[in-house]
Amino acid sequence: MASPAKLVNADTGLISREIFVNQDIYHQEQEQVFARAWLFVGHEAQVPKPGDYFVSSMGEESVILSRDREGWLHVFLNSCMHRGMKVCRYDEGNTPVFTCPYHGWSYANDGKLVGVPYFKDAYHQELDKSKWGLIEVPQMFNYKGSIWATWDDSAPPFLDYIGEFKLYLDLLMDSWDGAEGGHRENFIGDRYHNISHRSVDLVGIGPSGTGRRDQGERAGARLLDVSFPERGHGTVMALRPTDAPIPQAYQDLPILSEYFRHCEEERKQKDGQLWRMLGGPGTVFPNMSYLPRQPRSIAVWHPRGVNQTEVWRWFMVDAHAPQEVKDYLRHYYIRYSGPGGLTEQDDMENWNYAHSASSGVVARRHAYNYEMGLGHGTPAYENDGLKLPGLILDTTEARAAEQNQRGFYRRWAEFMDADGWGSLANWQNGNSHG
Repeated sequence: MASPAKLVNADTGLISREIFVNQDIYHQEQEQVFARAWLFVGHEAQVPKPGDYFVSSMGEESVILSRDREGWLHVFLNSCMHRGMKVCRYDEGNTPVFTCPYHGWSYANDGKLVGVPYFKDAYHQELDKSKWGLIEVPQMFNYKGSIWATWDDSAPPFLDYIGEFKLYLDLLMDSWDGAEGGHRENFIGDRYHNISHRSVDLVGIGPSGTGRRDQGERAGARLLDVSFPERGHGTVMALRPTDAPIPQAYQDLPILSEYFRHCEEERKQKDGQLWRMLGGPGTVFPNMSYLPRQPRSIAVWHPRGVNQTEVWRWFMVDAHAPQEVKDYLRHYYIRYSGPGGLTEQDDMENWNYAHSASSGVVARRHAYNYEMGLGHGTPAYENDGLKLPGLILDTTEARAAEQNQRGFYRRWAEFMDADGWGSLANWQNGNSHG
């Protein structure tokens, strides 16, 4: 079998099915990608008080997001240093100490080993407890409340890792009124699968109440695919004209209609030209995806073996939103996304059948086609005085392209073929490719 990197040809748009189903490639991906890249762990709002914790994942590793008694955040490997048992088996909670249920080693919520049974009699007080605390990630970053971490102490700082993609990520992380902070490829730029969700559009469960949930917002907008192939990140978005009206949503529910109208007006006053940007599905390489509009959410794709992926979702609302708005959005998000959501049911059926079909001996001989829009991206895009970073492809007339997917897999191939960040030459100032 060829090396994983040689199974991806972003220049021609051909991607081998082998990378999705091969056991050896999967194990190499855990070493080369998930043990090195910056990964989304959770949100600080999940651990607001000292002693709070939330159990998450980084690749296949169980990790604990913990706030210690001094208020500092930590991310620890959820594994006892004695025999490896999970020291925390609950999803979330509050505790001053994590105690291993196997032999009783205990760790404070800052990771220090504080309790060892028979320390005096069996260890003769010779065990250096300062050397046997929980394994902590070498780098963690709190970006507007979102917590990111990497196992690689040589990885570039998070803000360098994100680069100019920060502009698009902020469409998710900032409040609806513009105040600051308050399978994967579908989210990086697949406009082509709308046929899958025709039933959802017909039901009309979104903000518009009829048809597509964002039809009013997108009226007259340019449709853009945005790729950062040197980093692997990508998104799709709609760019409204400068004279676009504030869209009307939830017109049958006055409090929601007034809330979102007010937020859009505030945003327009605060960020001027950036108000024109309507964020769409995006992905931060390698496994964090998001929807910055409605339903506003984060999805993290946790690897659970070559044939299984576990998807976690975070649904987001502004903290200062009225309770009626929060209640409505919670119900809307649940019926749209998640295990019971209409769109997720469509997606899961597609992904399961596609994966199963890719596993056959004959099927694996034939590459997937990612040629759509090949070579037509623009490294610098400007519209009515607004300059946008990234490799941008205007798909208003074409309606779809696959440059974002090619950029994602190009970056994946670089990770799989490199020994360290020094050999990942494109991570900071790489050239853009279509």
